[in-house]
Amino acid sequence: MKDATKERLKALEKVGRVVIKIGSAVLTSEDGLDLRVVNRLVDQIALIHDRGVDVILVSSGAVAAGCKVLSSCRAKSDLVFKQATSAVGQSRLMHAYDEVFGRYKKITAQILLTRDDLNNRERFINARNTMLQLLRWRVIPIINENDTVAVQELKFGDNDALAALILNLAEADLFINLTSADGVFSDNPLENSQAERIACIRDINAMPIQEMCKGKTKQGSGGMYSKLMAARKAAQIGVPTLILSGKDRFCLEKAFEGEDLGTWIMPCQKVISSRKFWLAYNLEPCGEVVIDQGAARAVFLQGKSLLPAGIVAVKGEFGKGDLVKVIVRGGAEKPAVGLSNYSSSDLALIMGKKSSEIEELLGECLYSEAIHRDNLLSEVLGL
Repeated sequence: MKDATKERLKALEKVGRVVIKIGSAVLTSEDGLDLRVVNRLVDQIALIHDRGVDVILVSSGAVAAGCKVLSSCRAKSDLVFKQATSAVGQSRLMHAYDEVFGRYKKITAQILLTRDDLNNRERFINARNTMLQLLRWRVIPIINENDTVAVQELKFGDNDALAALILNLAEADLFINLTSADGVFSDNPLENSQAERIACIRDINAMPIQEMCKGKTKQGSGGMYSKLMAARKAAQIGVPTLILSGKDRFCLEKAFEGEDLGTWIMPCQKVISSRKFWLAYNLEPCGEVVIDQGAARAVFLQGKSLLPAGIVAVKGEFGKGDLVKVIVRGGAEKPAVGLSNYSSSDLALIMGKKSSEIEELLGECLYSEAIHRDNLLSEVLGL
């Protein structure tokens, strides 16, 4: 544990760019957006920014801010209600941030994103370029999902998932997730008084997250499960996560001074590239290919490309270059994902065949691999 504490202190001392996600349960009360909390957090964030650290906020609270000013508003869970109240509340949330940051002579910028903005590679690059330019100007981007236009099927799900994608977009080296809990516990502390805080998680992939996480915060949409899933994704690209109580009046200040608060989640030893991360978590698979055990060993254990010979079934319709799931026949492995070199119809013709037979079946052999290893990720979470 001493080594983990040293690594945590070292990372906090050397952090150059941090994504701080602030959840609804931190920013809101029964009456809506709590401006006192906004003031306290901005005070601490400004101190971090003064140290030369680039800060990106992913902030919830627009719906709560909207409810606060709508006297006839009664909380509902349907999408139209949330979109309408978010339209009212988003400008008020940004005004609150802009006003408080302005006291410290900090400039903020609002960025509203939908999943479509990050699914399209060109728009993803444009968003990254915009973000990096803002950071060069020492502006603090404040990001939220564009709830007013996002349809249910294309929503990020919650701001924890969005924050994990922003880590990759902004090339951050630290993720701080502010929540209403004091960190990750061995069990649900609301149900088990004996539950203990876990100070450090060395290998988040080995954790039984589904069993550990029960229930949600009253105001939030994700609960601890979504926070740990976001931390898993962060770990895959080599970014540590600190899950911290935003209710603690000086949480960020104490953490950067070295106090043992919250839960520190260490990054994976083996990291994946930014591009593979984008393929896995920004795109939606269009179809599936089922592979045999021999191909599974090559893909999952040896990191090799997927050849047509190892494919036993093709499901769904997809085109050349589309993302597909790779599922092992009769296996327990989680699905992989990759960009197919062939359409589903062509792949159905050449599956089970050797690469030398492709030209005879299709008239030409542009690729010997069904999915090249550079376009294949075998450690995908949440599929």
